[in-house]
This record gives sequence, C-alpha cells and structure tokens, in this order.
Amino acid sequence: MSTEALSRNAASGVSGLSSRRPRRRFSLLTGRDRVILGAMVAIPTLIQLVLVWIPTVLSVLLSFVRWNGLAFSDIRPAGLANYSFIFKIYPPFWPALQHNLLWLAFLALIATPIGLLLAILLDQNIRGSRIYQSIFFTPVMLSLVLIGVIWQLFYSQNNGLLNFLLGTSGTPRAVDWFGNPSVNIWAALIAATWRHSGYVMILYLAGLKGVDPSLREAASLDGANAVQIFFRVVFPVMRPINIVIVVITIIESLRAFDVVYIINRGTNGLELISALVIQNLVGEGQVIGVGSALAVVLLVISLVPIVIYLSRTFKKES
Repeated sequence: MSTEALSRNAASGVSGLSSRRPRRRFSLLTGRDRVILGAMVAIPTLIQLVLVWIPTVLSVLLSFVRWNGLAFSDIRPAGLANYSFIFKIYPPFWPALQHNLLWLAFLALIATPIGLLLAILLDQNIRGSRIYQSIFFTPVMLSLVLIGVIWQLFYSQNNGLLNFLLGTSGTPRAVDWFGNPSVNIWAALIAATWRHSGYVMILYLAGLKGVDPSLREAASLDGANAVQIFFRVVFPVMRPINIVIVVITIIESLRAFDVVYIINRGTNGLELISALVIQNLVGEGQVIGVGSALAVVLLVISLVPIVIYLSRTFKKES
C-alpha cells in the first residue's frame, strides 16, 4: 500500500473518531442565572394567576349558583337564573349599562381630544412646559377617592365653589349637583375627565416626542400646513399610541367606580355596573351569584370591543 493511501486511511480514521466523539455544548448561563430567570417568569405569572385568572374563573363559576357568602354548604346550583334576573327583573341594570355607555362616549369624544390638544400645545416647547405638564398630570397621580373628595367640595350645594361662582351659594337657587339625578351624571363625568385627559396627555406627549422631525419638515416643504401635517403625517405615525389610548379609554369607562361610589354609592342617577357588582358582593344583603353574574357581564362587555378593535387593527397591519 502506498504512502498516500496510508495517510488517507489515517486521516479518515481520525475524522471518524472525531465524528463519533460527542460535542461539548457550552452554555452562557450559570445555575444562578437560570434560577433568576425562572423567578422572573414564575413570580409575575403566579401574581397574575392569583389576582386575575383564579378570581375570573371563580366569578364565572359563582355566577351559576345561589350563595349568601356565609358557608360553603349553602351553595346551590342556579343555572342561568342569575343572568335571567339581571336582564329581566333587576331594576338598576339597564340604567347602569346606559350610564357606562355614556361614560365611554364622553371619555372618547370629550376627555381624549382634550388630552390630545394639551399634548399638542405642550409639544410646542413653550415656556414653562414642564410646569404645565406637572399641573395637568397631577390628577393622574391622585387616588380616585381623593379626586371624589375634591369634586365634592367643588360641587357642594351650600358651600361649593361652583355655586359660589354662579352666585347661588346659600340660596334656594343653589343647584344640588350630586343630589339631582338629572345632573349628577354629568358632574361625575367632568370629574372623570379631569383625570383621564391628563393621562391621555402624557401618552400622546410621549408619542409626539418620538415622531421623526424629518417627516414634518418634508411635509412642510411640500406645502402642507400645520393641521395637514398633524392629521396626515404625525397622527398616523402614532398608531401604537392610538391603540393604547383606545384600549385604556374602554377600560376606564367600564371600570369607573370610585367617583360615583364616593358621591352616593352609585345610586340615584349614578348607577354603574361596577358599583352594582360591589353592592351585591359586599354588605349585609350579599347576593354572591348576582354580583358574580354582573362581574361576568362587565368582563364580556369590556372584552368584546377591545378584541374586535385589536383584531381589525392588526389584521390591517398584516
């Protein structure tokens, strides 16, 4: 056998041994890194499971039973009786649903445009812009309970600032802004707008800061005015912010609770579905099944428009 053949056989033998030899895999993660990453995934998942998914599932199950909330032995199956009671017999339900829809329309058509307008004005690098941002954002940092107290002082019939400005304070002509069922819903909506518009302002202001200035310059060179530049160039670019705003507005309108509960516990013209849920789940007259059914209805009402909007939005993008 020639020398070349021997060298080829030796090389093939060496390559065969190397191919049969297991390759060692090196990991960049240490055992401590794996534990930290596992905890970062497990802890938020556990929190969401305990605070969101388990209560949601329990609410759905409890909506099909009769229970006074005292002993588990008192639980009795009810089928769809709770839902039938809500839609056919329970008097506050339909007014509450109408108020929630009114809340949604008011926040979408009044509060959100106000927040957008404030963001546009503060994006002009005016003097004292940071101070104005802090002033308009302050209601967002306050609790809704405190906001309710502030607006109670503003709307008070006898000593309120609004009746004082109208010159009716302390007179029979003084308007009972929170006691009159034909007026109090609008008073509560203005209080909610005070907070919601500041939240929208911050989100849109962040979106405006992220718009490429070259887009505005190019549109300006093409002869577009300020209004055309905003609605045809800037606003479409902020599509992700618009999606967030729509979802937040829907959620805020449907979970509204604190302001009306502080005013009159969600009664006498201020009925909201969230307030009805609390009234049936907490207190002496606990009706766990009815309260859970109301919570499920509120969940469905909030999810349906959000899912439809997001599905259509992402479908257009794809």
